[in-house]
Amino acid sequence: MRLTVGIKEWLIPQDKVFFDLFERLAHIVVKSAEELEQMVNNKTDRVTAYKRIKDLEHQGDMITHEIYENLNRTFITPLDPLEISRLATALDDILDYIDDSAEKMINYGVVEFDCYMQDFAQLIRLSVVQLECGVASIRNSKNSPGLDSCGIEVNRLENLADDLLSRGIQQLFKGLDAIMIIKLKDIYECLETATDKCEDVANVLSDISIRHS
Repeated sequence: MRLTVGIKEWLIPQDKVFFDLFERLAHIVVKSAEELEQMVNNKTDRVTAYKRIKDLEHQGDMITHEIYENLNRTFITPLDPLEISRLATALDDILDYIDDSAEKMINYGVVEFDCYMQDFAQLIRLSVVQLECGVASIRNSKNSPGLDSCGIEVNRLENLADDLLSRGIQQLFKGLDAIMIIKLKDIYECLETATDKCEDVANVLSDISIRHS
């Protein structure tokens, strides 16, 4: 009887497992972005916020690892294994860049967060909220207009982040000392890369929508 149950679990697509894990990971990404936004808007202690972001990043790593473990031992998956791998990696990348951005702010001794950091954090948060909805939609990707709207909005937000980076760097070279320019430029670029990673997730979701429609 045990063998029969084991074979059944091996053959039947583990839809719920993968979708649940992706939704948990997307929620962790949203919480991390919210912590970053709270941090740069001085609504919470910066060191405390960074520790929370670091903890969320570790939680995300564990969920990502669990996704890969399930992928390695599941014979039939609800999505193509490459799609599962790409989506897990792309979501984890967002967490990494949010964490890296917060870490740079702490390590560089930033105590006053400027409007560019605040705007970047808002764009990241808005993007990952869209992605969380998109990830939830892949449970029924054959009838998910939310996937298309998610991709369009995340792309729009990423374009705004590109423009913000350009304006921010231009402003840096108008009067700050060289060391501060280097520090802030590094932070801005790290934050902007987080929005690039959001677009990567949106592209994966779009591919899933096209492939399974």
